[in-house]
Amino acid sequence: MSDETPSSVSDSTTGQQQSKLVKENLKRGSTWLRLFFMFVVVILYSVSRVVVSVVVLFQFFWVLLSGETNKSLENFGQSLATYTYQIISYLTFNTEDRPYPFDLQWPAGPPA
Repeated sequence: MSDETPSSVSDSTTGQQQSKLVKENLKRGSTWLRLFFMFVVVILYSVSRVVVSVVVLFQFFWVLLSGETNKSLENFGQSLATYTYQIISYLTFNTEDRPYPFDLQWPAGPPA
């Protein structure tokens, strides 16, 4: 008579299946390619933060001197905010669409 109970046999089989799945996932090239793109997109995100800061400062001083917002800066700020949204969506696996300059065009307005 064996010491293994039916549940321990199924647990062992499940563990082997999970181990096999993990090995397959580690060998999947698309996952490693996504990691590469994620590093690139993180760099783009860092650059976009600097650009947002510059837009904020220019818009502030424009309002300070003229009393109204600069429509061009306002539109650019909106598209930059949408771009940041696209970056975060890609990095958090909410979309497979890589942000500009890869899969998507530069955004023209608020997120769709």
